[in-house]
Amino acid sequence: MRLVKLLANLGYGSRKEMQQAIRHGWVTDRDGNQLKADAKTDHEDILFDDEPLDPAHGVVILMNKPLGYVCSTKDQGRLVYDLLPDRFRMRKPVLSTIGRLDKETSGALLFTDDGTFLHQVISPKSNVPKVYEVTLDRPMNGSEAALFTSGEMMLENEQKPLKPAELDVINETHARLTLHEGRYHQVRRMFAATGNHVTDLARSRVGALTLEGVDEGQWKVLTEEDKALIFS
Repeated sequence: MRLVKLLANLGYGSRKEMQQAIRHGWVTDRDGNQLKADAKTDHEDILFDDEPLDPAHGVVILMNKPLGYVCSTKDQGRLVYDLLPDRFRMRKPVLSTIGRLDKETSGALLFTDDGTFLHQVISPKSNVPKVYEVTLDRPMNGSEAALFTSGEMMLENEQKPLKPAELDVINETHARLTLHEGRYHQVRRMFAATGNHVTDLARSRVGALTLEGVDEGQWKVLTEEDKALIFS
């Protein structure tokens, strides 16, 4: 791929702007040599304004999403994309969230520009478990675990029962819930069906991938080893 197109696809600017950046010497190799538009330098050896290039197509990012942020590029208010470099919004292919966390849910949120990988993660066939830390308004009644794991629970206005979900009770108002699917506001609706209300909700794990080392509001690019943990 031509250098101008590569930089534009990574969101650094338009092709015209990238042509100008190259002419002004802002694009170099690791030895400080200015690169030309037809340069055939390896991606990892290219610097833009003395900084390594963002990862190429196929990037997967893990964010520790704070409360109050929306998984959208268009809604009003605080967006999860505001926590990423501005150029990430301009990448081609686009950088999309893998599933969503609503405004009042925090924790592990994945992004990718790889449509195949995205569908692998969300596909029911992959059976990727997602673990949520749940705080409730009132004590549980003791019947929740059996109901959630039964495979027979029906949510209001739905025609298909939920897949079995595992409930680990921490104390009477705090639990850890593992889902194997992702329906709209599923955790909140499951507990609402038992007469309870979720007051705090955070996703702590996707597959075997945790938020270790990623503080609230921060993000990191996943390695191949990290990505493999999602399917572990």
